[in-house]
This record gives sequence, structure tokens and C-alpha cells, in this order.
Amino acid sequence: MRLLRLLLLLLGVGVLVALILEHDPAAVFASIGRLSWRLGVILCVPMSVVMLFDTLGWRYAFRRDRVPFTVLLTTRLAGEAFNIVTPTAALGGEVVKAWLLRDRAPLDESVPSVIIAKTTITIAQGLFLLLGVALAALTLAGSSILAAMEWLVGLEVLALAVFILMQTRGLVGWSARILARLGIRRLGAGGTAMRVDEALAEFYRREPRRLALSIAFHLVAWLLGSLEAWLILWFLGVEVSLATATVIEAFGTGIRFATFLVPASLGVQEGGYVVTFLALGLGAADGVAFGLVRRMRELFWVAIGLLLFALVRRGPLVAAPSGQSGNGIV
Repeated sequence: MRLLRLLLLLLGVGVLVALILEHDPAAVFASIGRLSWRLGVILCVPMSVVMLFDTLGWRYAFRRDRVPFTVLLTTRLAGEAFNIVTPTAALGGEVVKAWLLRDRAPLDESVPSVIIAKTTITIAQGLFLLLGVALAALTLAGSSILAAMEWLVGLEVLALAVFILMQTRGLVGWSARILARLGIRRLGAGGTAMRVDEALAEFYRREPRRLALSIAFHLVAWLLGSLEAWLILWFLGVEVSLATATVIEAFGTGIRFATFLVPASLGVQEGGYVVTFLALGLGAADGVAFGLVRRMRELFWVAIGLLLFALVRRGPLVAAPSGQSGNGIV
């Protein structure tokens, strides 16, 4: 799997370089250069708000508010950085999140929260993609890009249904048994896997309000991504409506979901932006510039996440309450 991910990463880099060379690199970089101080705004402001709402979504994936919000925020930043930079198909960061909370919550609380948050953020993404399809249908009826978006919605619904079904059928216990056969017994030790599965079932059965709030906060975060897309395009001198920016953002998130095996969807996502821009009557060079600005913002937040991870490993950024500790992952 690592070799495959490495090959996909190299392929993605090649696709990205080809896209830049194919679509007037001078115009692409001149467009980015005109951002000037606005690049700092793009790097810092929108994603800060998005991360706050996504952290709220994770907070309500717990049955009770055990972990302070600031700890959840720093943990989420670190985990998402690992999701992007490690060859683990967007799962390694989820393990990192649970590990970083080892002194804050026991495994049978932290692990279910991570799984539930992954579920609710995917549900919210599906709703956002549906919104993008509805908006695209108004201007791109009969277009191949609209058909592709509809296929992405179907793929996400199918994947989500399987994921939820697995959770109700003892996902963690099944995973622990597989790991045990491979000689890895940590998760299943002391009945932890069974308790995690029970906690998942209890949450879905008894916490509909927190489940709905988690989905709602994640959906707001996805919608804020449309505002970020619109702001980037405005700063690049590409005047589009918020509805058009939403179509661009929705299709981009759908592509990222479908190409999770490609590290950070490198190259594939930028190619998707070019196709979307052309379908909407926009310039291909603008699509490349937009994708590169998004990539710079992503790298900026990855750096912050990795820095926070290094700091948290030396000691918690916020001291745990006296006497509170959880089961560790080693």
C-alpha cells in the first residue's frame, strides 16, 4: 500500500506540473503574484473559522463535553495534518487524534468520537455535494460535469451506508480481531474494542440531538468553504457568484473524496478544478491558479498542525484537570 501511495503521489506531482505547463504558467503565477497581502488573508482567515466549526462538530460526537474545546482544536489540527501528509488514506490522522487525547479521555470515549465525527463530517459533505448538484443543474443541465457530480453523490452515499452498517455490526471489534491475527493486540486488550462498539451503538441510539448538532456544525464548515472559494476567486480577479463558487467547491470536495488514495489528491484535484472552470465558462489558467492558492493554504495549515503535534508530544498545551486521565495508546 505504501508503494502504491508513493507511486500515486509521484503521478499526482507529474499531473500538477503538466497542468501548470499546459495552461500558460506565466499567467498562472502572475495571477497569484497579484494577490500580494491578500494571500495572508486567504491563508489565515477562512480556514480559522472552518476549523472552529469542524471542532464543534467533533465536540458533539462525544456523549458529554469531557475534553476542553482548545484541546480538541489543537488535536484536530494535528490529526488533519497527518491525514494529508501520511500514506494512510486519510485514516492515520484519526489514530493520531485518539492518541493525543490519551490523557483526556479513555479509549472507549475518544475512539468512538473520532469514528462518529468521521461519519457526521461525511454526511455533511454529502449534503453539501447535493447542494452543489442542485445549483449546477440550474446552469449545467446535460453537462458531463453535472453527471460526474451525480455519480460522486451516489458513490459517497454508498460508502457512507457501508461505513454506518459496519459500525452497527461491530466495526472496531472486527478490526481488532483482524489486527490480533497480525500479532497486534493493543486495541482488543481488556475488552476495549467491545466497549468502543457498545459506545458507538449507544451514541446513535441515545444521542440524536448531539448527532444532529455534529452534522450541522460540519455542514456549516463545508458551506464556509464556498465563501473561501468565492474570496479566492475575487482576489484573483475572477468575478463569479456565490452559487458558482459553491459548485466549484462542491465538485472539488467530491473529487477529493473519490481520490482519497492519492496523497492530498495532489494533481487530481487541480485537474478537477480546470475541468470545472472550463465547464462554467471560466479560464483554465484561473482554475490552475485557484488550485495552487488552495494548495498553499493547505500546506500552511499542515505546518501549523505538525508544529502543534510536536508541542503536544512534549506536554499538553492545556493542563488536564487534577486526577483526570485516560487509557493510553502506545
